[in-house]
Amino acid sequence: MSVAGETGGRAQQMRQKAQEMEQAAERVNDPQERQRLKDKAQRLRQQSEQESSMGGGGSRDIDPMM
Repeated sequence: MSVAGETGGRAQQMRQKAQEMEQAAERVNDPQERQRLKDKAQRLRQQSEQESSMGGGGSRDIDPMM
């Protein structure tokens, strides 16, 4: 699998996990726990978007001076 494919798969997994956290947050009765889950889901979603747009973790390993 290519690096781009791995990145897309990882970003997809992160988005799916974020969706699951949001759904779990809707089922929680404790408002603080609900907010914590929603915040975590939002951070995961933002991270997945960053990885998608940056080409994933592999692109950070490339020396720009080469």
